[in-house]
Amino acid sequence: MQTHYNKLVRDKIPEIIKSKDETPIYRVLTSSEYLSALNQKLQEEVSEYLDDNCLEELSDILEVAFAIAAAKGYTPYELAQARDAKNNRNGAFNKKFFLEKVVQPT
Repeated sequence: MQTHYNKLVRDKIPEIIKSKDETPIYRVLTSSEYLSALNQKLQEEVSEYLDDNCLEELSDILEVAFAIAAAKGYTPYELAQARDAKNNRNGAFNKKFFLEKVVQPT
């Protein structure tokens, strides 16, 4: 029996599969394939989080975000700096504001 996944997996997954006496068939992606697979993984993880609303799924989103940043040449520190800069410029989401509309002057 075979199960097809065709998706990016965490680094230890092949070893975990082998420990179950199963044979993982995988390959190492090129840089462009990797970025594409990370984007797909982000969509998958966001969907899983929206379904489950649990901390573990939320942490998966964060892990993929860090991997995307690294693949684009950014460090975790630079990602945090970009977040801080945006928060300083536009604020965070702490005040729970929900913008309904903007009325233009006449």
